[in-house]
Amino acid sequence: MSRTRGHAAETAACAFLQAQGCTVIGRNWHCRYGEIDIIAEHGGTLLFVEVKFRQKPSFGGAACSITPAKLAKLLTAAELYLQQHSRPDAPCRVDAVLIEGGNAPVWIQNITG
Repeated sequence: MSRTRGHAAETAACAFLQAQGCTVIGRNWHCRYGEIDIIAEHGGTLLFVEVKFRQKPSFGGAACSITPAKLAKLLTAAELYLQQHSRPDAPCRVDAVLIEGGNAPVWIQNITG
């Protein structure tokens, strides 16, 4: 059940990002460090997007589920993606799309600060 919800949330996040002018390059890119939910491009910047869905905003909601450990894995996976795709100097950032219940997605840009 949660896998189906997760896939639906990622599909909604892709549609949302495209409506904001992003071009989705890939989804669910896997490597030994983990998975990048969405890889997109926006205004010449490569985006590595973490999608988080929570049915209810309990326990801090979707944003609180991006832990420092998860962020570290995401950064390492993004670095590997850049190396493997011959884009080591590409402008890039790590973003998140948060979806809580039936609310509209929220796009948080540059979650690494």
